[in-house]
Amino acid sequence: MAEKLIGTVTHWYDKISVAVVKVTGKLTKGAAVKVKKGDDEFEDTVSSIQIDHKDVVSAKKGDDAAIKLSRPAKEGATVSLVE
Repeated sequence: MAEKLIGTVTHWYDKISVAVVKVTGKLTKGAAVKVKKGDDEFEDTVSSIQIDHKDVVSAKKGDDAAIKLSRPAKEGATVSLVE
């Protein structure tokens, strides 16, 4: 499977399982992503994206997008699209 880097986790909100991602590509709701930091990695599906506390369908380069994940993501982790 090909992977395309689309961002980096800048913050993790543990109570609500949300990662803030500085987007460097295009990220859409429902996309399969891989989150990786060191030996810790997992794949997930983006179930929700918010920008400035508003639900959106996609995020573009330069956006700080809050995405809902099923597992904790560490700050500095890379986020890649799984194709």
